[in-house]
Amino acid sequence: MGLKLPDGITLYFARHGQTEANASGTLQGHTRDTPLTPKGEEQARDVGKALLKYVRDPLDWVCNPLPRARATMEIARATYGLPPEGFRIEERLIEINMGNWEGLTHDEVKARFPGAFEARSKDKWNWRGTDGFESYADVAIRAEDFVAGLTRDTFAMTHGAFSRILRGLFADIGWKGISELGEPQGCVFRVRGSLVERLDE
Repeated sequence: MGLKLPDGITLYFARHGQTEANASGTLQGHTRDTPLTPKGEEQARDVGKALLKYVRDPLDWVCNPLPRARATMEIARATYGLPPEGFRIEERLIEINMGNWEGLTHDEVKARFPGAFEARSKDKWNWRGTDGFESYADVAIRAEDFVAGLTRDTFAMTHGAFSRILRGLFADIGWKGISELGEPQGCVFRVRGSLVERLDE
């Protein structure tokens, strides 16, 4: 059975705006944070505009600690009309840890770690690498724990893989389905019950 929010709770979440590493196709994970590009800053404003369009109730604003997410949150809040810094940090929302693959492109990963790349491709739910590399299941535990603790309507600033895994848990589509989901930036996802909807400004 898929993940489901408690009755009366709405969760909104978004991925951070485009970064320099996103633009170059480089894996960031926990350790390779890079600044937002001008496009990423515009996407952060788009998140704020989408929230303005669809949200009127007070929210609990939460963000993971990575700089690219915090920068996006600050721009989105300012666009929404709130003080940029008025949010709390939530460690469980941090991006998937990709260990010694961080800082590499997918092509570089394939060249340097062909066996590991193949093994992960066959079972992303369970496969773990070195240097703290997380499986999808590891991230799912964090995501489920976060959702279980929600007591009010919330906006969460997340990441690409984390967002895919969270949406996949609500949809109950398994890891292969999760892998096929996109990682859009500049939009907001809204969840009520187990229904995930995309909101654009």
